[in-house]
Amino acid sequence: MQEMCHFINGKRVAGTSGRFADVFNPATGEVQGRVPLASAAELDAAVQGAMAVQPKWAATNPQRRARVLMKFVELLNRDMDKLAEALSREHGKTIPDAKGDVIRGLEVAEFCIGAPHLLKGEFTDGAGPGIDMYSMRQPIGIAAGITPFNFPAMIPMWKFCPAIAAGNAFILKPSERDPSVPIMLAELMIEAGLPAGILQVVNGDKEAVDAILDHPEIGAIGFVGSTPIAEYIYGRGCSNGKRVQCFGGAKNHMIIMPDADMDQAVDALVGAGYGAAGERCMAISVAVPVGEETANRLIEKLAPRVEALKIGPYTAGNDVDFGPLVTADAQRRVLGLVDRGVEQGAKLVVDGRGFKMQGYENGFFVGACLFDNVTRDMDIYTQEIFGPVLSTVRAKTYEEALSLAMDHEYGNGTAIFTRDGDTARDFAARVNVGMVGINVPIPVPLAYHTFGGWKKSAFGDLNQHGPDAFRFYTRTKTVTARWPSGTKEGAEFSIPTMG
Repeated sequence: MQEMCHFINGKRVAGTSGRFADVFNPATGEVQGRVPLASAAELDAAVQGAMAVQPKWAATNPQRRARVLMKFVELLNRDMDKLAEALSREHGKTIPDAKGDVIRGLEVAEFCIGAPHLLKGEFTDGAGPGIDMYSMRQPIGIAAGITPFNFPAMIPMWKFCPAIAAGNAFILKPSERDPSVPIMLAELMIEAGLPAGILQVVNGDKEAVDAILDHPEIGAIGFVGSTPIAEYIYGRGCSNGKRVQCFGGAKNHMIIMPDADMDQAVDALVGAGYGAAGERCMAISVAVPVGEETANRLIEKLAPRVEALKIGPYTAGNDVDFGPLVTADAQRRVLGLVDRGVEQGAKLVVDGRGFKMQGYENGFFVGACLFDNVTRDMDIYTQEIFGPVLSTVRAKTYEEALSLAMDHEYGNGTAIFTRDGDTARDFAARVNVGMVGINVPIPVPLAYHTFGGWKKSAFGDLNQHGPDAFRFYTRTKTVTARWPSGTKEGAEFSIPTMG
């Protein structure tokens, strides 16, 4: 069994709290390692180490900081296979999907190489008589990230790359369910030239989270996870005077108009609904065909595709479409929601509850499930399932379909499939959801745009990656300067103006 550790001041260190969590192999159900759960004292030790080196890092010019990320990108490409294998072993997702996880984080690191441009301030010459005015973007100091199990490479990089490029030190508290890859990323950052202590990785549970929220030296916190925890972290962090951005749950609708290319729509639903076993905040979990004829054609084409999906361990290579869920608790929760969907009257067109794989009977697998005739009041519609379950809600009209996405409490992502430009433009303009796809099922913006939902999917004023990341991890300081001309003007008692 592997004994895991924290990463503090540039090296792996054993936990001292005496508390541990099991790390499972999701395909077999076996415990493959133990990860230490940090105490508040261990978190404080990481913060103290970061405080000792952050001022010098902030004083390093932005171009030199960017060169560390340039080298980091090179190392990520070098170790892509090693990172993907470690990620799949603990999470359960397929190797191609794991590589995608790493690559989407790598893209943010590439974007952050442009930090010198993104950190430029503004200057006004002659703002008043003999007066110049300029602004500077300066780092917060120490920032922290609390990241989820479903993207153990991508989301940590979304957090620490812009924070570090902006001159901050960063404390990462990754998920205790798949902790190996974040440690590997931290080691690659050291190899790339990052000073020890600028990136610390502290594993833990709620005790570590609360220590981050309450620590007076941590000035900014980013979180990705469920909405109830997002609300908790946002409220407690803000009450402690911190800058906080939290991204929570999702229920992403895909509208299928009568004129849509049905084969294209079905391909999109299969990939976006069942990829990574549905354990994505951007997964399509609700299909909304408009009109009975559209719905019937959709189910007729979709059902056999769902039945044919290949499920298995990541070691099966390209012969697998998706793998197991991350834990036994996740498996029980998903199966329980499928049961409730049947009890509440939805039609289970494809039933994956009985899926068992020879040789992996104790793995955390759930077969692909497809529901039809789902209504707004059912649990499978209102709750984020986070499993390989797609619900079909039939809408009579476009306006009814639009209202489904708009009325749901979550507003992370949505999509529409249509050949009609007017309908697509109207949908994009009116829907109250943060990320919209037009004939694109998973509308995750590229690194130079920002990622973020609306409503109960996000808390805070700024989004992840893109220019917003540099706004979040820096503070603006504005300087008004006048150099004496030698002429004594006397005191002024009215408020200064530049007129």
